[in-house]
Amino acid sequence: MPVDEKKLRAWWSHRQGLDGGLKGASAAEVLERSGWARSVGGVGPYLTLFARAGLGREKADAAVAAVEIHELPAVRGCTYVVPKADYAVALKAGQGFSGADLKTAMKLGVTEKEIDKLCEAVVKALKDAALEPEDIREATGSASRSLGEAGKKKGLTTTLPIAIGRLQAQGRIRRVPTNGRLDNQRYLYAAWKKSPLEGDKTTGEEAFQAVAKRFFGWLGAARLSELQEFLAVSGKAVKAAVEPLKLVPLAKDSDFLATPEAADEFASFKMPSKPQYVLVSSLDSIAAARRDIQALLEPADRKRSVLVGAKRGQLGGFYDLPNHAILDRGRLVGLGESATETGSIAWGSFGVKDKALEAAVKETGAYVREQLGDARSFSLDSPKSRVSKIEALRKLQ
Repeated sequence: MPVDEKKLRAWWSHRQGLDGGLKGASAAEVLERSGWARSVGGVGPYLTLFARAGLGREKADAAVAAVEIHELPAVRGCTYVVPKADYAVALKAGQGFSGADLKTAMKLGVTEKEIDKLCEAVVKALKDAALEPEDIREATGSASRSLGEAGKKKGLTTTLPIAIGRLQAQGRIRRVPTNGRLDNQRYLYAAWKKSPLEGDKTTGEEAFQAVAKRFFGWLGAARLSELQEFLAVSGKAVKAAVEPLKLVPLAKDSDFLATPEAADEFASFKMPSKPQYVLVSSLDSIAAARRDIQALLEPADRKRSVLVGAKRGQLGGFYDLPNHAILDRGRLVGLGESATETGSIAWGSFGVKDKALEAAVKETGAYVREQLGDARSFSLDSPKSRVSKIEALRKLQ
Protein backbone atom coordinates (compact mmCIF):
# COMPACT_ATOMS: atom_id res chain seq x y z
CA MET A 1 0.00 0.00 0.00
CA PRO A 2 1.54 3.35 -1.03
CA VAL A 3 2.09 6.17 1.43
CA ASP A 4 -0.77 8.69 1.61
CA GLU A 5 0.90 11.76 0.05
CA LYS A 6 -1.41 14.32 1.66
CA LYS A 7 -0.91 12.79 5.08
CA LEU A 8 2.86 12.63 4.58
CA ARG A 9 3.03 16.31 3.59
CA ALA A 10 0.98 17.32 6.62
CA TRP A 11 3.16 15.16 8.86
CA TRP A 12 6.32 16.76 7.46
CA SER A 13 4.77 20.15 8.25
CA HIS A 14 4.02 18.97 11.79
CA ARG A 15 7.52 17.57 12.32
CA GLN A 16 8.94 20.84 11.02
CA GLY A 17 6.88 22.90 13.45
CA LEU A 18 5.00 24.67 10.65
CA ASP A 19 1.65 23.82 12.24
CA GLY A 20 2.09 26.23 15.14
CA GLY A 21 3.67 23.65 17.40
CA LEU A 22 6.80 25.78 17.89
CA LYS A 23 5.14 29.11 18.68
CA GLY A 24 7.14 30.82 21.40
CA ALA A 25 10.17 28.54 21.05
CA SER A 26 13.68 30.00 21.12
CA ALA A 27 15.80 30.29 17.99
CA ALA A 28 17.97 27.36 19.10
CA GLU A 29 14.91 25.21 19.85
CA VAL A 30 13.48 25.89 16.39
CA LEU A 31 16.70 24.83 14.66
CA GLU A 32 17.04 21.73 16.83
CA ARG A 33 13.50 20.65 15.92
CA SER A 34 13.25 21.68 12.26
CA GLY A 35 16.85 21.51 11.04
CA TRP A 36 19.79 23.73 10.28
CA ALA A 37 18.91 26.83 8.26
CA ARG A 38 20.83 27.20 5.00
CA SER A 39 22.57 30.58 4.91
CA VAL A 40 23.69 32.20 1.67
CA GLY A 41 23.37 35.86 2.56
CA GLY A 42 19.59 35.80 2.28
CA VAL A 43 16.64 35.86 4.68
CA GLY A 44 16.23 32.09 4.87
CA PRO A 45 17.21 31.80 8.56
CA TYR A 46 14.95 34.70 9.53
CA LEU A 47 11.92 33.27 7.72
CA THR A 48 12.66 29.86 9.24
CA LEU A 49 12.38 31.32 12.73
CA PHE A 50 9.42 33.60 11.96
CA ALA A 51 7.34 30.94 10.17
CA ARG A 52 7.69 28.47 13.03
CA ALA A 53 7.96 30.45 16.24
CA GLY A 54 6.93 33.97 15.26
CA LEU A 55 10.39 35.19 16.23
CA GLY A 56 11.21 38.73 15.14
CA ARG A 57 14.56 39.86 13.83
CA GLU A 58 15.59 41.40 17.15
CA LYS A 59 15.29 38.07 18.98
CA ALA A 60 17.03 36.22 16.16
CA ASP A 61 19.92 38.69 16.18
CA ALA A 62 20.12 38.48 19.97
CA ALA A 63 20.49 34.69 19.70
CA VAL A 64 23.35 35.22 17.25
CA ALA A 65 25.03 37.76 19.54
CA ALA A 66 24.73 35.38 22.50
CA VAL A 67 26.20 32.55 20.36
CA GLU A 68 23.06 30.46 20.98
CA ILE A 69 22.90 29.96 17.21
CA HIS A 70 25.75 30.46 14.75
CA GLU A 71 26.53 30.31 11.04
CA LEU A 72 29.07 27.52 10.55
CA PRO A 73 30.62 25.48 7.72
CA ALA A 74 28.82 22.14 7.92
CA VAL A 75 27.81 19.27 5.63
CA ARG A 76 29.18 19.50 2.08
CA GLY A 77 31.24 22.46 3.29
CA CYS A 78 28.11 24.63 3.01
CA THR A 79 27.21 27.20 5.64
CA TYR A 80 24.19 26.70 7.89
CA VAL A 81 22.84 28.51 10.92
CA VAL A 82 23.12 25.87 13.61
CA PRO A 83 21.97 25.65 17.27
CA LYS A 84 24.66 25.57 19.95
CA ALA A 85 23.97 21.92 20.77
CA ASP A 86 24.98 20.98 17.22
CA TYR A 87 28.12 23.10 16.74
CA ALA A 88 30.57 20.23 17.14
CA VAL A 89 28.57 17.82 14.97
CA ALA A 90 28.14 20.39 12.19
CA LEU A 91 31.83 21.30 12.14
CA LYS A 92 33.00 17.69 12.25
CA ALA A 93 30.64 16.63 9.45
CA GLY A 94 31.96 19.42 7.23
CA GLN A 95 35.69 19.02 7.78
CA GLY A 96 36.20 16.64 4.88
CA PHE A 97 35.02 19.34 2.46
CA SER A 98 37.26 22.19 3.61
CA GLY A 99 40.43 21.48 1.62
CA ALA A 100 39.40 22.34 -1.94
CA ASP A 101 40.99 25.81 -1.93
CA LEU A 102 44.27 24.45 -0.59
CA LYS A 103 44.42 21.83 -3.35
CA THR A 104 43.93 24.59 -5.90
CA ALA A 105 46.58 26.78 -4.26
CA MET A 106 49.10 23.96 -4.11
CA LYS A 107 49.00 23.86 -7.90
CA LEU A 108 50.16 27.48 -7.73
CA GLY A 109 53.14 26.70 -5.51
CA VAL A 110 51.54 27.09 -2.07
CA THR A 111 52.65 24.53 0.51
CA GLU A 112 50.74 23.09 3.46
CA LYS A 113 53.54 24.22 5.76
CA GLU A 114 53.04 27.78 4.52
CA ILE A 115 49.32 27.63 5.31
CA ASP A 116 49.99 26.13 8.75
CA LYS A 117 52.28 29.07 9.52
CA LEU A 118 49.68 31.53 8.27
CA CYS A 119 46.98 29.87 10.39
CA GLU A 120 49.02 30.44 13.53
CA ALA A 121 49.59 34.06 12.54
CA VAL A 122 45.83 34.56 12.08
CA VAL A 123 45.05 33.02 15.48
CA LYS A 124 47.62 35.32 17.08
CA ALA A 125 46.13 38.36 15.32
CA LEU A 126 42.66 37.51 16.67
CA LYS A 127 43.82 36.90 20.22
CA ASP A 128 42.48 40.17 21.61
CA ALA A 129 39.79 41.34 19.19
CA ALA A 130 37.68 40.42 16.19
CA LEU A 131 39.00 41.79 12.90
CA GLU A 132 37.88 42.25 9.32
CA PRO A 133 39.84 40.38 6.62
CA GLU A 134 41.82 43.48 5.60
CA ASP A 135 42.88 44.07 9.21
CA ILE A 136 43.89 40.41 9.51
CA ARG A 137 45.95 40.78 6.35
CA GLU A 138 47.79 43.75 7.82
CA ALA A 139 48.29 42.04 11.18
CA THR A 140 49.74 38.87 9.62
CA GLY A 141 52.13 40.78 7.38
CA SER A 142 54.28 38.62 5.13
CA ALA A 143 52.68 35.40 6.41
CA SER A 144 50.05 35.80 3.68
CA ARG A 145 50.82 36.57 0.07
CA SER A 146 49.24 37.35 -3.27
CA LEU A 147 48.69 34.53 -5.74
CA GLY A 148 48.88 36.89 -8.70
CA GLU A 149 47.00 36.64 -11.97
CA ALA A 150 47.11 32.85 -11.91
CA GLY A 151 45.36 32.91 -8.54
CA LYS A 152 42.73 35.37 -9.71
CA LYS A 153 41.79 33.03 -12.53
CA LYS A 154 41.23 30.30 -9.93
CA GLY A 155 39.26 32.58 -7.62
CA LEU A 156 42.08 32.89 -5.08
CA THR A 157 43.74 36.28 -4.90
CA THR A 158 45.73 35.61 -1.69
CA THR A 159 46.49 32.75 0.68
CA LEU A 160 44.54 34.35 3.56
CA PRO A 161 41.08 32.90 2.70
CA ILE A 162 42.60 29.42 2.70
CA ALA A 163 43.82 29.85 6.27
CA ILE A 164 40.58 31.46 7.43
CA GLY A 165 38.54 28.63 5.92
CA ARG A 166 40.73 25.98 7.53
CA LEU A 167 40.57 27.65 10.94
CA GLN A 168 36.78 27.88 10.80
CA ALA A 169 36.48 24.20 9.90
CA GLN A 170 38.80 23.33 12.77
CA GLY A 171 36.64 25.27 15.20
CA ARG A 172 39.47 27.67 16.09
CA ILE A 173 37.90 30.88 14.77
CA ARG A 174 34.40 31.94 13.81
CA ARG A 175 32.96 34.59 11.55
CA VAL A 176 30.61 37.22 12.90
CA PRO A 177 28.38 39.45 10.73
CA THR A 178 29.58 43.04 10.93
CA ASN A 179 26.08 44.39 11.54
CA GLY A 180 24.87 41.40 13.56
CA ARG A 181 22.41 40.30 10.84
CA LEU A 182 22.08 36.87 9.30
CA ASP A 183 21.33 38.29 5.82
CA ASN A 184 24.70 40.03 5.77
CA GLN A 185 27.76 39.13 3.68
CA ARG A 186 30.42 41.21 5.46
CA TYR A 187 32.15 39.57 8.38
CA LEU A 188 34.54 40.01 11.24
CA TYR A 189 36.54 37.01 12.38
CA ALA A 190 36.96 36.17 16.05
CA ALA A 191 38.62 33.48 18.14
CA TRP A 192 36.27 31.12 19.94
CA LYS A 193 36.37 31.65 23.71
CA LYS A 194 36.08 27.89 23.89
CA SER A 195 36.19 25.87 20.71
CA PRO A 196 33.16 23.60 20.10
CA LEU A 197 35.68 20.93 19.16
CA GLU A 198 37.82 21.24 22.28
CA GLY A 199 38.19 17.72 23.64
CA ASP A 200 35.98 16.30 20.89
CA LYS A 201 37.14 12.89 19.67
CA THR A 202 34.27 12.14 17.32
CA THR A 203 35.29 10.36 14.12
CA GLY A 204 33.98 11.37 10.72
CA GLU A 205 31.77 8.27 10.61
CA GLU A 206 30.34 9.07 14.04
CA ALA A 207 29.65 12.64 12.93
CA PHE A 208 27.70 11.40 9.91
CA GLN A 209 25.72 9.08 12.17
CA ALA A 210 24.89 12.04 14.40
CA VAL A 211 23.75 14.10 11.40
CA ALA A 212 21.67 11.19 10.07
CA LYS A 213 19.90 10.92 13.42
CA ARG A 214 19.12 14.62 13.32
CA PHE A 215 18.07 14.51 9.65
CA PHE A 216 15.43 11.85 10.27
CA GLY A 217 14.42 13.65 13.45
CA TRP A 218 13.81 16.91 11.57
CA LEU A 219 11.82 15.32 8.77
CA GLY A 220 10.36 12.17 10.25
CA ALA A 221 10.74 10.31 6.97
CA ALA A 222 13.02 10.62 3.95
CA ARG A 223 14.72 8.58 1.25
CA LEU A 224 18.28 7.35 1.70
CA SER A 225 19.22 9.10 -1.54
CA GLU A 226 18.12 12.40 0.01
CA LEU A 227 20.30 11.90 3.06
CA GLN A 228 23.16 10.95 0.76
CA GLU A 229 22.85 14.22 -1.13
CA PHE A 230 22.57 16.18 2.12
CA LEU A 231 25.79 14.63 3.41
CA ALA A 232 27.52 14.37 0.00
CA VAL A 233 29.02 10.98 0.84
CA SER A 234 29.04 7.54 -0.75
CA GLY A 235 26.17 5.08 -0.60
CA LYS A 236 28.28 2.87 1.64
CA ALA A 237 28.87 5.76 4.05
CA VAL A 238 25.13 6.53 4.13
CA LYS A 239 24.26 2.94 5.01
CA ALA A 240 26.78 3.06 7.85
CA ALA A 241 25.35 6.39 9.03
CA VAL A 242 21.78 5.10 9.32
CA GLU A 243 22.56 1.60 10.60
CA PRO A 244 22.05 2.56 14.30
CA LEU A 245 18.62 4.05 13.46
CA LYS A 246 17.08 0.71 12.36
CA LEU A 247 14.98 2.49 9.74
CA VAL A 248 11.76 0.95 8.44
CA PRO A 249 9.56 1.80 5.42
CA LEU A 250 6.57 4.05 6.12
CA ALA A 251 4.50 1.60 4.09
CA LYS A 252 5.20 -1.70 2.38
CA ASP A 253 7.75 -1.26 -0.43
CA SER A 254 7.92 2.53 0.18
CA ASP A 255 11.30 4.21 -0.27
CA PHE A 256 10.40 6.69 2.46
CA LEU A 257 12.09 5.45 5.62
CA ALA A 258 11.70 6.39 9.28
CA THR A 259 12.74 5.18 12.70
CA PRO A 260 10.29 2.65 14.19
CA GLU A 261 9.11 5.31 16.67
CA ALA A 262 8.51 7.86 13.92
CA ALA A 263 6.74 5.28 11.75
CA ASP A 264 4.35 4.57 14.63
CA GLU A 265 3.79 8.32 15.04
CA PHE A 266 2.98 8.65 11.34
CA ALA A 267 0.53 5.74 11.50
CA SER A 268 -1.47 7.45 14.25
CA PHE A 269 -1.15 10.98 12.83
CA LYS A 270 -4.42 12.64 11.86
CA MET A 271 -4.52 15.00 8.89
CA PRO A 272 -5.61 18.49 10.09
CA SER A 273 -8.99 19.39 8.66
CA LYS A 274 -8.42 23.15 8.46
CA PRO A 275 -5.82 25.01 6.35
CA GLN A 276 -2.51 25.97 7.99
CA TYR A 277 -1.07 28.61 5.67
CA VAL A 278 2.53 29.68 6.16
CA LEU A 279 5.10 31.45 3.98
CA VAL A 280 8.61 29.99 4.07
CA SER A 281 11.88 30.82 2.35
CA SER A 282 13.08 29.30 -0.91
CA LEU A 283 15.69 27.44 1.16
CA ASP A 284 13.40 26.22 3.93
CA SER A 285 14.39 22.83 5.27
CA ILE A 286 11.01 21.24 4.51
CA ALA A 287 12.11 21.33 0.86
CA ALA A 288 15.86 22.05 0.83
CA ALA A 289 16.92 19.27 3.22
CA ARG A 290 15.57 16.65 0.81
CA ARG A 291 15.83 18.73 -2.39
CA ASP A 292 12.49 17.38 -3.53
CA ILE A 293 9.65 19.81 -4.11
CA GLN A 294 7.64 17.34 -6.21
CA ALA A 295 6.52 15.52 -3.06
CA LEU A 296 5.11 18.81 -1.73
CA LEU A 297 2.91 19.28 -4.81
CA GLU A 298 -0.43 17.90 -5.83
CA PRO A 299 -0.03 15.95 -9.11
CA ALA A 300 -1.86 18.63 -11.14
CA ASP A 301 0.47 21.34 -9.82
CA ARG A 302 3.65 19.54 -10.85
CA LYS A 303 3.08 20.61 -14.46
CA ARG A 304 2.62 24.28 -13.64
CA SER A 305 4.91 26.56 -15.63
CA VAL A 306 7.19 28.76 -13.53
CA LEU A 307 10.00 31.16 -14.31
CA VAL A 308 13.46 30.16 -13.13
CA GLY A 309 16.13 32.63 -14.18
CA ALA A 310 15.36 33.53 -17.78
CA LYS A 311 13.72 30.20 -18.59
CA ARG A 312 10.39 28.58 -17.90
CA GLY A 313 9.90 25.01 -16.79
CA GLN A 314 7.49 22.69 -15.02
CA LEU A 315 7.50 23.28 -11.26
CA GLY A 316 7.66 19.56 -10.48
CA GLY A 317 10.78 19.22 -12.57
CA PHE A 318 12.96 21.26 -10.21
CA TYR A 319 14.83 20.08 -7.15
CA ASP A 320 14.74 23.46 -5.42
CA LEU A 321 12.06 26.07 -4.88
CA PRO A 322 12.23 28.85 -7.51
CA ASN A 323 10.76 31.44 -5.10
CA HIS A 324 9.73 31.75 -1.48
CA ALA A 325 6.87 29.32 -0.91
CA ILE A 326 3.36 29.32 0.51
CA LEU A 327 2.43 26.05 2.18
CA ASP A 328 -0.78 24.60 3.54
CA ARG A 329 -0.28 21.55 5.75
CA GLY A 330 2.92 20.84 3.85
CA ARG A 331 1.40 21.22 0.41
CA LEU A 332 3.01 23.84 -1.85
CA VAL A 333 0.04 26.05 -2.80
CA GLY A 334 1.75 29.21 -4.00
CA LEU A 335 4.93 31.20 -4.55
CA GLY A 336 5.99 34.69 -3.51
CA GLU A 337 8.72 37.31 -3.73
CA SER A 338 9.48 40.52 -1.84
CA ALA A 339 8.26 43.53 -3.82
CA THR A 340 10.17 46.37 -2.21
CA GLU A 341 8.50 49.08 -4.31
CA THR A 342 5.15 48.27 -2.68
CA GLY A 343 6.49 47.01 0.64
CA SER A 344 4.58 43.77 0.26
CA ILE A 345 4.84 40.17 -0.94
CA ALA A 346 4.01 39.69 -4.61
CA TRP A 347 2.46 36.24 -4.85
CA GLY A 348 0.32 33.81 -6.73
CA SER A 349 -1.45 30.64 -5.65
CA PHE A 350 -2.49 27.40 -7.31
CA GLY A 351 -6.24 27.75 -7.43
CA VAL A 352 -6.39 28.42 -3.69
CA LYS A 353 -7.27 31.85 -2.33
CA ASP A 354 -9.21 32.77 0.79
CA LYS A 355 -9.05 35.31 3.59
CA ALA A 356 -6.86 33.09 5.78
CA LEU A 357 -4.29 32.74 2.99
CA GLU A 358 -4.32 36.47 2.30
CA ALA A 359 -3.86 37.18 6.02
CA ALA A 360 -0.89 34.81 6.29
CA VAL A 361 0.89 36.43 3.33
CA LYS A 362 0.09 39.91 4.65
CA GLU A 363 1.54 39.03 8.07
CA THR A 364 4.81 37.83 6.57
CA GLY A 365 4.88 40.84 4.26
CA ALA A 366 4.63 43.17 7.26
CA TYR A 367 7.47 41.31 8.99
CA VAL A 368 9.70 41.64 5.92
CA ARG A 369 8.84 45.31 5.40
CA GLU A 370 9.16 46.42 9.03
CA GLN A 371 12.03 44.26 10.26
CA LEU A 372 14.06 43.01 7.30
CA GLY A 373 13.56 45.64 4.62
CA ASP A 374 13.79 43.04 1.86
CA ALA A 375 13.55 39.28 1.50
CA ARG A 376 16.59 38.33 -0.57
CA SER A 377 16.83 34.63 -1.32
CA PHE A 378 20.64 34.87 -1.51
CA SER A 379 23.34 37.51 -1.40
CA LEU A 380 23.16 38.55 -5.08
CA ASP A 381 19.37 38.68 -5.15
CA SER A 382 18.08 42.24 -5.54
CA PRO A 383 14.79 44.05 -6.25
CA LYS A 384 15.99 44.73 -9.79
CA SER A 385 16.91 41.11 -10.47
CA ARG A 386 13.48 39.82 -9.46
CA VAL A 387 11.29 42.17 -11.53
CA SER A 388 10.50 39.50 -14.14
CA LYS A 389 9.82 36.90 -11.43
CA ILE A 390 7.35 39.20 -9.70
CA GLU A 391 5.54 39.89 -12.98
CA ALA A 392 5.25 36.13 -13.55
CA LEU A 393 3.95 35.51 -10.01
CA ARG A 394 1.21 38.08 -10.37
CA LYS A 395 -0.07 36.16 -13.39
CA LEU A 396 0.08 32.81 -11.58
CA GLN A 397 -3.26 31.05 -11.23
